[in-house]
Amino acid sequence: MFLDLNHYKLDVYKSARELRFECYQMLSRLPDNERFNLTDQIRRASTSVVLNITEGCSRKSETERKRYFEIARGSVIELDSCFDIAIECKYIERENLEKTGKLIKTTFILLSGILR
Repeated sequence: MFLDLNHYKLDVYKSARELRFECYQMLSRLPDNERFNLTDQIRRASTSVVLNITEGCSRKSETERKRYFEIARGSVIELDSCFDIAIECKYIERENLEKTGKLIKTTFILLSGILR
């Protein structure tokens, strides 16, 4: 934001930011009793994707960069599981997660590409 760094221009970063935004939009659909469980987990995991991509881009070592990108990809997988649980518990209908699902897939694919 204040630093004009290159990661802001990366498709994977843009996708991760959009994914985080969509995840936050979905949080209001979860029941209050999930506030300290699924809601917090989705909030942390979606933020983790963005922040680990950011931190990975700041590393000079390819090994370190890849480590952060792996962590970000793990958080994407975590989000996929969180929404699977939300659907199973009937908190959210699968049809209402179409955009979120596409962003999960896109971000996962882009991170996987960076890791190759």
